[in-house]
Amino acid sequence: MPELSLSHQTLEWIAVLGAGGAVLAILIALLAHLRFARLRRDYAGLQGDDDSGSLISAVRRQREEVERLRAEIAASERLLAAARADLADAIRHVAVVRYDAFADMGGRLSFSAALLDDAGDGLVLTSINGRSETRTYAKGVKGGASEHSLSPEEEQAIGFAMRAAAGAAPRRPASSRQAPPATEVELPDIEGVTIRPGGSASL
Repeated sequence: MPELSLSHQTLEWIAVLGAGGAVLAILIALLAHLRFARLRRDYAGLQGDDDSGSLISAVRRQREEVERLRAEIAASERLLAAARADLADAIRHVAVVRYDAFADMGGRLSFSAALLDDAGDGLVLTSINGRSETRTYAKGVKGGASEHSLSPEEEQAIGFAMRAAAGAAPRRPASSRQAPPATEVELPDIEGVTIRPGGSASL
C-alpha cells in the first residue's frame, strides 16, 4: 500500500482547521452552559425559596380560588332561582276598588280587593256595605279569571292587580259610581258571610 505523504503546508492547514474546530466547539459548549444556567435561574425564580412563595404555587392557589368562587356563584344562582320561584307564588299584587253599592249610601264604604301573585292567581274579596248589614264574599281567581261570576268592581280590581303584576303602575279607579242593587250584586251559588250591626256574623 503506497504511503501518503503530506506537505508541510498541508499539515499546517489541517492543524489550523483542527484548532478552529476545537475553539468553535468550546464556544458552543460555553453558550450552551450559559443558556442552561439562565434557565436554571428562571426556574429557581418560579420555584421560589419555598413552596409557599413560588409562582407555581400562587397560580395553583389562584386557580383553586377561582373554582371556589365559581361553585359559590352557581350555588347563589340556584338560591336566587328558588327565591324567584317562591316570590312568584307569593300574593303581592293588591288592588282595591271602593264604591257606593246603594244609591242612598255615601262614603264609598263598599269595596272589592284583588290579591294576586305574579301568575294572576289568588282571590278577590268584596264587601257590600248597607245601612243594616254588610255582606262579604271571597272568590277564587286563576290566571286573572274566576269560575264565579264577577261584578264590574271585582273585574276592575283584578285588572288593576294584573297590570301591577305585569309591571305597569295601576291607574287610580274612577270616581264613585252607583253599583246595582244588592239583589243583583249578591250572586247565586256563592257563599257569603253576613256581618250584622253589633258584631254578630252568620252564613
